[in-house]
Amino acid sequence: LKLSNQIAAATPDAPVLVQRAPWMTLPGAMILADPALDLMHPMQGPYLAEVCPAIESATAALQLARHAGLLPAFFLSMQGIASTQVRSDDIDSYEAPAGLRIAARARLPIAASEKCDIIAFRTAESTNDHVALLIGTPNGQPPLVRLHSECLTGDVLGSLKCDCGPQLNAALGLIAERGWGILLYLRQEGRGIGLINKIRAYGLQDQGFDTVDANTRLGFAIDARDFGTAAQMLTLLGQSEIQLLTNNPEKVARLEQEGIVVLERVPHKLPPNPHNQAYLDTKRDRTGHAL
Repeated sequence: LKLSNQIAAATPDAPVLVQRAPWMTLPGAMILADPALDLMHPMQGPYLAEVCPAIESATAALQLARHAGLLPAFFLSMQGIASTQVRSDDIDSYEAPAGLRIAARARLPIAASEKCDIIAFRTAESTNDHVALLIGTPNGQPPLVRLHSECLTGDVLGSLKCDCGPQLNAALGLIAERGWGILLYLRQEGRGIGLINKIRAYGLQDQGFDTVDANTRLGFAIDARDFGTAAQMLTLLGQSEIQLLTNNPEKVARLEQEGIVVLERVPHKLPPNPHNQAYLDTKRDRTGHAL
Protein backbone atom coordinates (compact mmCIF):
# COMPACT_ATOMS: atom_id res chain seq x y z
CA LEU A 1 0.00 0.00 0.00
CA LYS A 2 3.07 2.29 0.27
CA LEU A 3 1.89 3.47 3.69
CA SER A 4 4.66 5.97 4.33
CA ASN A 5 4.18 6.18 8.10
CA GLN A 6 3.13 2.67 9.15
CA ILE A 7 5.26 -0.29 8.16
CA ALA A 8 3.35 -2.47 10.63
CA ALA A 9 0.25 -2.04 8.45
CA ALA A 10 1.57 -4.93 6.37
CA THR A 11 0.51 -7.37 9.11
CA PRO A 12 -1.91 -9.87 7.51
CA ASP A 13 -5.54 -9.63 8.67
CA ALA A 14 -4.91 -6.45 10.67
CA PRO A 15 -7.29 -3.54 9.96
CA VAL A 16 -5.63 -0.46 8.52
CA LEU A 17 -7.29 2.95 8.37
CA VAL A 18 -5.96 4.83 5.37
CA GLN A 19 -6.33 8.60 5.37
CA ARG A 20 -8.49 9.81 2.52
CA ALA A 21 -6.53 12.09 0.23
CA PRO A 22 -8.56 14.95 -1.31
CA TRP A 23 -8.29 13.34 -4.73
CA MET A 24 -9.41 9.84 -3.66
CA THR A 25 -12.82 8.86 -5.05
CA LEU A 26 -14.71 5.63 -4.46
CA PRO A 27 -13.26 4.10 -7.67
CA GLY A 28 -9.83 5.16 -6.43
CA ALA A 29 -10.48 3.42 -3.13
CA MET A 30 -11.44 0.25 -5.03
CA ILE A 31 -8.11 0.40 -6.86
CA LEU A 32 -6.39 0.68 -3.48
CA ALA A 33 -8.38 -2.19 -1.95
CA ASP A 34 -8.18 -4.72 -4.81
CA PRO A 35 -4.60 -5.92 -5.39
CA ALA A 36 -5.64 -7.60 -8.64
CA LEU A 37 -5.80 -4.09 -10.13
CA ASP A 38 -2.24 -3.13 -9.13
CA LEU A 39 -0.63 -3.58 -12.53
CA MET A 40 -3.51 -1.82 -14.29
CA HIS A 41 -3.05 1.27 -12.09
CA PRO A 42 0.64 1.61 -11.18
CA MET A 43 2.22 4.42 -9.17
CA GLN A 44 -0.52 4.61 -6.52
CA GLY A 45 0.25 6.32 -3.24
CA PRO A 46 1.98 6.98 -1.00
CA TYR A 47 -0.85 6.90 1.51
CA LEU A 48 -0.95 7.84 5.18
CA ALA A 49 -2.34 5.52 7.85
CA GLU A 50 -4.28 6.90 10.79
CA VAL A 51 -4.83 5.41 14.22
CA CYS A 52 -7.74 3.00 13.82
CA PRO A 53 -10.50 3.65 16.39
CA ALA A 54 -12.35 0.63 17.81
CA ILE A 55 -9.82 -1.76 16.33
CA GLU A 56 -11.71 -4.83 17.57
CA SER A 57 -14.84 -3.75 15.72
CA ALA A 58 -12.80 -2.96 12.61
CA THR A 59 -11.30 -6.45 12.74
CA ALA A 60 -14.78 -7.95 13.13
CA ALA A 61 -16.08 -5.91 10.17
CA LEU A 62 -13.37 -7.34 7.93
CA GLN A 63 -14.18 -10.82 9.19
CA LEU A 64 -17.89 -10.39 8.39
CA ALA A 65 -16.96 -9.21 4.89
CA ARG A 66 -14.94 -12.38 4.35
CA HIS A 67 -17.85 -14.54 5.53
CA ALA A 68 -20.05 -12.73 3.00
CA GLY A 69 -17.56 -13.37 0.18
CA LEU A 70 -16.84 -9.65 -0.16
CA LEU A 71 -13.47 -8.00 -0.59
CA PRO A 72 -12.48 -7.18 3.02
CA ALA A 73 -12.31 -3.40 2.68
CA PHE A 74 -14.65 -0.50 3.45
CA PHE A 75 -14.99 3.09 2.24
CA LEU A 76 -15.85 4.85 5.49
CA SER A 77 -17.62 7.96 6.62
CA MET A 78 -16.42 8.64 10.15
CA GLN A 79 -19.56 10.58 11.06
CA GLY A 80 -22.24 9.06 13.24
CA ILE A 81 -20.45 5.84 14.15
CA ALA A 82 -22.82 3.48 15.95
CA SER A 83 -21.97 2.75 19.55
CA THR A 84 -22.61 -1.00 19.29
CA GLN A 85 -19.33 -2.89 19.30
CA VAL A 86 -18.77 -6.34 17.79
CA ARG A 87 -15.55 -8.30 18.24
CA SER A 88 -14.03 -11.16 16.30
CA ASP A 89 -14.53 -13.39 19.34
CA ASP A 90 -18.28 -12.70 19.12
CA ILE A 91 -18.30 -13.95 15.52
CA ASP A 92 -16.13 -16.98 16.28
CA SER A 93 -18.29 -17.99 19.24
CA TYR A 94 -21.54 -17.69 17.29
CA GLU A 95 -22.99 -21.08 16.47
CA ALA A 96 -25.35 -21.07 13.52
CA PRO A 97 -28.51 -23.10 14.02
CA ALA A 98 -28.09 -26.72 12.96
CA GLY A 99 -30.68 -26.28 10.27
CA LEU A 100 -29.27 -28.42 7.47
CA ARG A 101 -31.97 -30.70 6.13
CA ILE A 102 -32.69 -32.86 3.13
CA ALA A 103 -34.81 -30.75 0.80
CA ALA A 104 -35.29 -33.00 -2.23
CA ARG A 105 -34.28 -36.37 -3.66
CA ALA A 106 -34.53 -37.97 -7.09
CA ARG A 107 -33.00 -40.62 -9.33
CA LEU A 108 -30.24 -39.20 -11.54
CA PRO A 109 -28.49 -41.54 -13.97
CA ILE A 110 -25.10 -40.04 -14.84
CA ALA A 111 -22.36 -40.93 -17.31
CA ALA A 112 -20.34 -42.75 -14.66
CA SER A 113 -23.26 -44.79 -13.34
CA GLU A 114 -26.89 -45.20 -14.30
CA LYS A 115 -27.63 -46.18 -10.71
CA CYS A 116 -27.37 -42.86 -8.96
CA ASP A 117 -29.55 -40.72 -6.71
CA ILE A 118 -29.15 -36.99 -6.13
CA ILE A 119 -30.04 -35.51 -2.74
CA ALA A 120 -30.23 -31.76 -2.15
CA PHE A 121 -29.54 -30.16 1.23
CA ARG A 122 -30.59 -26.72 2.39
CA THR A 123 -30.57 -24.50 5.46
CA ALA A 124 -32.90 -21.63 6.24
CA GLU A 125 -29.89 -19.35 6.80
CA SER A 126 -28.03 -19.82 3.50
CA THR A 127 -28.76 -19.61 -0.20
CA ASN A 128 -26.11 -22.24 -0.97
CA ASP A 129 -27.73 -25.58 -1.70
CA HIS A 130 -25.35 -28.54 -1.39
CA VAL A 131 -25.94 -31.90 -3.06
CA ALA A 132 -24.89 -35.49 -2.59
CA LEU A 133 -24.68 -38.13 -5.30
CA LEU A 134 -25.31 -41.65 -4.00
CA ILE A 135 -23.71 -43.93 -6.55
CA GLY A 136 -24.29 -47.68 -6.69
CA THR A 137 -25.92 -49.88 -4.10
CA PRO A 138 -25.18 -49.76 -0.34
CA ASN A 139 -23.57 -53.07 0.62
CA GLY A 140 -23.07 -52.71 4.36
CA GLN A 141 -19.51 -51.48 3.91
CA PRO A 142 -18.30 -47.90 4.60
CA PRO A 143 -18.80 -45.89 1.41
CA LEU A 144 -16.02 -44.35 -0.61
CA VAL A 145 -16.65 -40.62 -0.20
CA ARG A 146 -15.34 -37.68 -2.16
CA LEU A 147 -15.76 -34.09 -0.92
CA HIS A 148 -15.72 -31.87 -3.99
CA SER A 149 -15.90 -28.11 -3.65
CA GLU A 150 -17.72 -26.32 -6.44
CA CYS A 151 -15.46 -25.00 -9.22
CA LEU A 152 -17.36 -23.36 -12.06
CA THR A 153 -14.21 -22.73 -14.09
CA GLY A 154 -12.91 -26.27 -13.75
CA ASP A 155 -16.07 -28.39 -13.47
CA VAL A 156 -18.10 -26.63 -16.17
CA LEU A 157 -15.76 -24.60 -18.36
CA GLY A 158 -12.84 -27.04 -18.46
CA SER A 159 -10.22 -24.73 -16.96
CA LEU A 160 -6.66 -26.04 -17.17
CA LYS A 161 -5.47 -23.80 -14.31
CA CYS A 162 -6.63 -26.33 -11.72
CA ASP A 163 -7.34 -30.06 -11.50
CA CYS A 164 -10.94 -29.77 -10.27
CA GLY A 165 -12.76 -30.97 -13.38
CA PRO A 166 -10.58 -34.06 -13.91
CA GLN A 167 -10.75 -34.81 -10.17
CA LEU A 168 -14.55 -34.66 -10.23
CA ASN A 169 -14.88 -36.97 -13.23
CA ALA A 170 -12.26 -39.40 -11.95
CA ALA A 171 -13.93 -39.54 -8.53
CA LEU A 172 -17.31 -40.35 -10.07
CA GLY A 173 -15.72 -43.10 -12.13
CA LEU A 174 -13.81 -44.60 -9.21
CA ILE A 175 -16.86 -44.61 -6.94
CA ALA A 176 -18.87 -46.30 -9.70
CA GLU A 177 -16.14 -48.95 -10.09
CA ARG A 178 -16.25 -49.62 -6.34
CA GLY A 179 -19.99 -50.21 -6.61
CA TRP A 180 -20.98 -47.97 -3.71
CA GLY A 181 -20.06 -44.50 -2.59
CA ILE A 182 -21.02 -40.87 -2.19
CA LEU A 183 -19.86 -37.64 -3.79
CA LEU A 184 -20.64 -34.49 -1.83
CA TYR A 185 -20.74 -31.40 -4.04
CA LEU A 186 -20.17 -28.45 -1.72
CA ARG A 187 -21.01 -24.90 -2.76
CA GLN A 188 -17.68 -23.46 -1.60
CA GLU A 189 -16.22 -21.89 -4.73
CA GLY A 190 -12.57 -20.86 -4.64
CA ARG A 191 -11.78 -22.62 -1.36
CA GLY A 192 -14.61 -20.70 0.25
CA ILE A 193 -13.87 -17.16 -1.01
CA GLY A 194 -16.49 -17.14 -3.78
CA LEU A 195 -16.37 -16.93 -7.56
CA ILE A 196 -15.60 -13.22 -7.94
CA ASN A 197 -12.76 -13.31 -5.44
CA LYS A 198 -11.42 -16.48 -7.08
CA ILE A 199 -11.27 -14.63 -10.39
CA ARG A 200 -9.47 -11.80 -8.61
CA ALA A 201 -7.02 -14.42 -7.35
CA TYR A 202 -6.58 -15.68 -10.91
CA GLY A 203 -5.55 -12.15 -11.87
CA LEU A 204 -2.92 -12.16 -9.13
CA GLN A 205 -1.68 -15.55 -10.30
CA ASP A 206 -1.19 -14.03 -13.75
CA GLN A 207 1.08 -11.51 -12.01
CA GLY A 208 3.21 -14.33 -10.56
CA PHE A 209 1.65 -15.00 -7.16
CA ASP A 210 0.84 -18.59 -6.24
CA THR A 211 -2.60 -19.63 -5.01
CA VAL A 212 -1.68 -19.22 -1.33
CA ASP A 213 -0.24 -15.73 -1.69
CA ALA A 214 -3.06 -14.66 -4.00
CA ASN A 215 -5.67 -15.51 -1.37
CA THR A 216 -3.82 -13.86 1.49
CA ARG A 217 -3.03 -10.79 -0.62
CA LEU A 218 -6.76 -10.37 -1.17
CA GLY A 219 -7.25 -10.54 2.59
CA PHE A 220 -8.65 -14.09 2.83
CA ALA A 221 -7.57 -17.28 4.55
CA ILE A 222 -5.56 -19.84 2.59
CA ASP A 223 -8.55 -22.19 2.87
CA ALA A 224 -11.88 -20.78 4.07
CA ARG A 225 -14.00 -23.87 3.45
CA ASP A 226 -16.35 -25.29 6.07
CA PHE A 227 -16.17 -29.09 6.25
CA GLY A 228 -18.68 -29.18 9.09
CA THR A 229 -21.38 -28.98 6.42
CA ALA A 230 -20.01 -32.13 4.79
CA ALA A 231 -20.08 -33.91 8.14
CA GLN A 232 -23.73 -32.91 8.66
CA MET A 233 -24.62 -34.19 5.20
CA LEU A 234 -22.98 -37.56 5.91
CA THR A 235 -24.75 -37.77 9.26
CA LEU A 236 -28.13 -37.11 7.62
CA LEU A 237 -27.29 -39.86 5.12
CA GLY A 238 -26.59 -42.25 8.02
CA GLN A 239 -22.87 -42.56 7.27
CA SER A 240 -20.60 -42.08 10.28
CA GLU A 241 -17.72 -44.28 9.02
CA ILE A 242 -16.23 -43.69 5.56
CA GLN A 243 -13.29 -44.14 3.26
CA LEU A 244 -12.23 -40.69 2.07
CA LEU A 245 -10.95 -40.10 -1.45
CA THR A 246 -8.54 -37.18 -1.04
CA ASN A 247 -4.93 -36.03 -1.14
CA ASN A 248 -5.60 -33.47 1.58
CA PRO A 249 -4.90 -34.69 5.15
CA GLU A 250 -6.65 -31.56 6.45
CA LYS A 251 -9.97 -32.89 5.14
CA VAL A 252 -9.47 -36.05 7.17
CA ALA A 253 -8.69 -34.08 10.32
CA ARG A 254 -11.59 -31.68 9.89
CA LEU A 255 -14.14 -34.46 9.31
CA GLU A 256 -12.88 -36.37 12.32
CA GLN A 257 -13.23 -33.23 14.42
CA GLU A 258 -16.89 -33.23 13.39
CA GLY A 259 -17.40 -36.84 14.49
CA ILE A 260 -16.98 -38.69 11.18
CA VAL A 261 -14.65 -41.70 11.41
CA VAL A 262 -12.29 -41.86 8.42
CA LEU A 263 -11.20 -45.47 8.22
CA GLU A 264 -8.89 -44.93 5.26
CA ARG A 265 -7.59 -42.06 3.14
CA VAL A 266 -7.64 -43.17 -0.50
CA PRO A 267 -5.18 -41.19 -2.70
CA HIS A 268 -6.61 -39.32 -5.67
CA LYS A 269 -3.74 -38.52 -7.99
CA LEU A 270 -4.10 -37.29 -11.56
CA PRO A 271 -1.45 -36.25 -14.11
CA PRO A 272 -0.67 -32.52 -14.32
CA ASN A 273 -0.78 -30.32 -17.39
CA PRO A 274 1.51 -27.38 -18.25
CA HIS A 275 -1.04 -24.89 -16.92
CA ASN A 276 -1.65 -26.42 -13.48
CA GLN A 277 1.78 -27.82 -12.59
CA ALA A 278 2.66 -24.81 -10.43
CA TYR A 279 -0.78 -24.98 -8.79
CA LEU A 280 -0.23 -28.62 -7.87
CA ASP A 281 3.28 -27.89 -6.62
CA THR A 282 1.85 -25.20 -4.34
CA LYS A 283 -0.73 -27.63 -2.94
CA ARG A 284 2.08 -30.09 -2.18
CA ASP A 285 4.64 -27.64 -0.81
CA ARG A 286 2.48 -25.08 1.00
CA THR A 287 -0.80 -26.73 2.00
CA GLY A 288 0.39 -30.26 2.80
CA HIS A 289 -1.32 -32.21 0.02
CA ALA A 290 0.08 -35.69 -0.53
CA LEU A 291 0.59 -35.60 -4.28
